[in-house]
Amino acid sequence: MTDTHLPDPVTQAAFYAGIPTKRLLAWIVDVILIGLLTAVVATLPLFIGWFFFPLLFLVLSFAYRVVTISANSATWGMRLFNVELRNREGQTLDGSEALLHTAAYMIASAFFIPQVISITLMLINPRAQGLHDLLCGTAAINKPSRY
Repeated sequence: MTDTHLPDPVTQAAFYAGIPTKRLLAWIVDVILIGLLTAVVATLPLFIGWFFFPLLFLVLSFAYRVVTISANSATWGMRLFNVELRNREGQTLDGSEALLHTAAYMIASAFFIPQVISITLMLINPRAQGLHDLLCGTAAINKPSRY
C-alpha cells in the first residue's frame, strides 16, 4: 500500500491516535443499535421475526453498515467517536466502496482466525488497519476538523 494518499502515520500521527480503542467502542455502540433495531423489526410481524433473529441481525447489520458508511463514511458508532473511513486516495467512501468494505468486514468477522488477524493488525499496523481495511485499501482515521 505504498501508492496511497492516506495521512502518513509518522508525520500525521494525530489521524491515527487512539483509533483501535475508538473502533472497539464504535463497534460496541453499533452492535447495540443493530440489536435494538433487530428486536423492533423481529417484533413487528407478530413476533415471527424472533425465530429468525440471528439471520435478521446479520441482514440488518449488513444494511446498516452499507447505508451509514456510504452516507457519511462512518457508522453511527464511528461518528460518535469522530472516526471516519477513507479510501486509498484519502477520500470518503462511496456506495460501492462501502459495500465492498462491509462485505470484507462481515466475511473476516465470520471466522475466528481472520478476526484475530484483523484485530492484531489494527494493534500493530501504523495506520491501525484491519485485514478488511488492507484488502480494500481503506483506513479509519480521526475525523479532520473543518475549522
